[in-house]
Amino acid sequence: MKLRALIVDDEEFARKNLTMMLEEHCSEIEVIGDASSKKQALAIIESSEPDVVFLDIRMPSGAEGFELLDEIEKKNFLVVFVTAFKDYAIRAFNASAVYYILKPIDIDELKLATSRLLEVQEKYRENPNNYNTYFESLRNLSDNLLYKKVSNRIAISHTKGLKIVEDQTITHLEASGNCTTIYFDDGTRYLDTRTLKVYENLLDPVRFCRVHKSHIINLDLLQEYLNEDGHFAVLKGDIRVPVARNRVTDFVRMLKKQ
Repeated sequence: MKLRALIVDDEEFARKNLTMMLEEHCSEIEVIGDASSKKQALAIIESSEPDVVFLDIRMPSGAEGFELLDEIEKKNFLVVFVTAFKDYAIRAFNASAVYYILKPIDIDELKLATSRLLEVQEKYRENPNNYNTYFESLRNLSDNLLYKKVSNRIAISHTKGLKIVEDQTITHLEASGNCTTIYFDDGTRYLDTRTLKVYENLLDPVRFCRVHKSHIINLDLLQEYLNEDGHFAVLKGDIRVPVARNRVTDFVRMLKKQ
């Protein structure tokens, strides 16, 4: 079954270009329409109920895209943000676990977004309540981008859907291939499809430290550093995390400054 898509962008060329790219390279997606304004997009979404909306969030002021999402009553679709935002915005996108494609659009990035959309939609069909959590993460993104609010809330994609957490509840993170296992202070853990490098860039560097190519720790929970039979950071609950030999000097220097 194909994903039915709506493209929302105030530039006609941008809408036509994305439509052409999807038709040529992403056969799993069927473009059912496009819109140049919030009002037009709202009408199409309510009448056609697309599976995914490709949404430009600078149309033209940046607020219209988020206002559109707020005003939709039946929130049962996914969003891919098509944006020229960079730097700070990338952290906000990743924290909300939403899909974004930077302009100019790269075909490989578009294909990757399509494959991820197919995976996620299957989970959400099984449990429609995931959409509630998903749109909560979009509201967090709106606050971060439009109002420059500092948020410690992170959305994590896991096997059953989406979970929003406060970053201080994370004890440590461990690389699992190209994925990341995230451990929490209540003993739970989740496997996210994003890499440890994404989390290294995403998490507050004052609170979180990468101590190994495969490990990041929450410094607020650090209780001890051991250098017998190896190098280990000991977290609350006697959780031992290895510290790489080539990171020991910087790690110890950082601890002495605290």
